[in-house]
Amino acid sequence: MKNLRQEFIQFSVQAGVIRFGEFVTKAGRNSPYFFNAGLFNDGANLGKLAEFYARTLLDSGIEFDMLFGPAYKGITLASATAVALAAKGRNAPFAYNRKEAKDHGEGGTIVGAKLQGKVVIIDDVISAGTSVRESVEMIRAAGATPCAVLIALDRMERSGKDDALSAHSAVQEVSETYHMPVVSIGNLNDLFDYISAAGADAQLAQHQAAVAAYRQRYGAV
Repeated sequence: MKNLRQEFIQFSVQAGVIRFGEFVTKAGRNSPYFFNAGLFNDGANLGKLAEFYARTLLDSGIEFDMLFGPAYKGITLASATAVALAAKGRNAPFAYNRKEAKDHGEGGTIVGAKLQGKVVIIDDVISAGTSVRESVEMIRAAGATPCAVLIALDRMERSGKDDALSAHSAVQEVSETYHMPVVSIGNLNDLFDYISAAGADAQLAQHQAAVAAYRQRYGAV
């Protein structure tokens, strides 16, 4: 798993999905790095990303019956992960939601397989947990059971504003609120280990101090 996580970080950096510099996060923080899964935007990179999702899910040992991808990024991630799982001999159905209900044809907000059994929610990151909450509500309303959340990167940051920071991260809060595991392919510690071990790669190593300071300030317990 450690090697898999490092492979994912390396892949994300090389694909330009993890970038270093000065970025403002959704929480209004000045971050020295930024992760944008939307930049996995060609067939080769999406296929490789899906392979990481599939391997992480299977390695986790979580029992599941199907996948669910919340609109919008989760739609592509869940469908691509289902393809990667099938290639590994695990043919799992998947579904996703529309932002607005369709009033013609089959109607409704859920597209794909019927929500049933144990459902893994597939997304890119967890910021405020809104997407997970909405997904959990839809899955439970259909009579199915949300059993886990699988994301690409856990930023491992304390949630809340600077003047009222929580002791826990959004990922930890989601796990505690919904009593289910949140599994990530990689996290902030993996990213820090990667740039710290960059050695001769001065372009990456120059960001080590900034990432360390950010983790010290906002890192969750």
